[in-house]
Amino acid sequence: MESRPKKKRANLRDVAKAAGVSVATVSRVLNSPKAVSEETRLRVKEVIDMLHFVPSAAARAINSGRTRVIGALVPTLDNAIFSRFLAALEKHLAMHGLSLVVATTSNDPEVETEKARGLVDIGVEALIVSGITHSPEFDKLIEQTRLPVIATSYFEENYHLPTVGYDNASASRIALDFLLASGHQKIAVVHGPVKNNDRTQARLSGLKAAKLAHSLQMFETDISIQGGSTAIQNLLRAKTSFTAILCFSDVLAMGVLFELQRQQINVPEEVSLIGIDDLPSSPYTFPAITTVHLPVARMGEVAAKSIVRWLDSQTVPDPYLLPAELIVRHSTRKLA
Repeated sequence: MESRPKKKRANLRDVAKAAGVSVATVSRVLNSPKAVSEETRLRVKEVIDMLHFVPSAAARAINSGRTRVIGALVPTLDNAIFSRFLAALEKHLAMHGLSLVVATTSNDPEVETEKARGLVDIGVEALIVSGITHSPEFDKLIEQTRLPVIATSYFEENYHLPTVGYDNASASRIALDFLLASGHQKIAVVHGPVKNNDRTQARLSGLKAAKLAHSLQMFETDISIQGGSTAIQNLLRAKTSFTAILCFSDVLAMGVLFELQRQQINVPEEVSLIGIDDLPSSPYTFPAITTVHLPVARMGEVAAKSIVRWLDSQTVPDPYLLPAELIVRHSTRKLA
């Protein structure tokens, strides 16, 4: 049986010929319809529908000078925090006719730079990045391309790029102060890798001002449920006493909770547990996890609106601080 030949996809010239106008006129109908008479616009639109013509992204970029594509660089897609952020970012960019392309960096500045170059090569109009720790090569790339870039998940008024995020030091201090106010003196802290992670570094700095900072037991691990579980195994091997555990993310808190339950250690009767992030699943663990809420969806919305304003007005946006809020649930208790 002979295969049917594929129909040729209509192009700009086909539309112009069928409508009896120039290619430039078709381009104006697509990109600046107000510059064309109503009669001509309707005739060209009718031909476009008849030929099932769909302008290619490359053609639109050539004609308009814009790709309408934004790039986002995030450490991972495994953590629901970044997934929620990207969902909100994409939603609000789409409201302004912008598309999102995402690349992951594994928290490696060199990988981030290479991925940024790749996004620049495909013509992104702006970049959204995580944190304020970037390689000199990344900064040089941004300086050369003059690309609008917004740093998220971190608030820093004096950073050379506009930031949209939280006071990470304040977030960890909110959690610690709550435990201290609840009567806890022996506190273990479980956090992710410090290298190349300014958010973790800032959260650690937030604990240093506390009176009991010198007595806090610190455990570094991978940011995963397995990482939280491993941290507890190491904590129990150390045979040091503790009444509360502060985790720098709810993902770690879940791993900690599951391992404590496996070890038949009751939360919060024997050990109180608090996280930072407030994942959608945190209210549904047993017990529900007390945490410091970080408004990641709001961060995506603000980042999107900031980029849109920057592209439309060529005005660099101001840094934007998002509030961190304590959410008390059932994984913590006051000591008698």
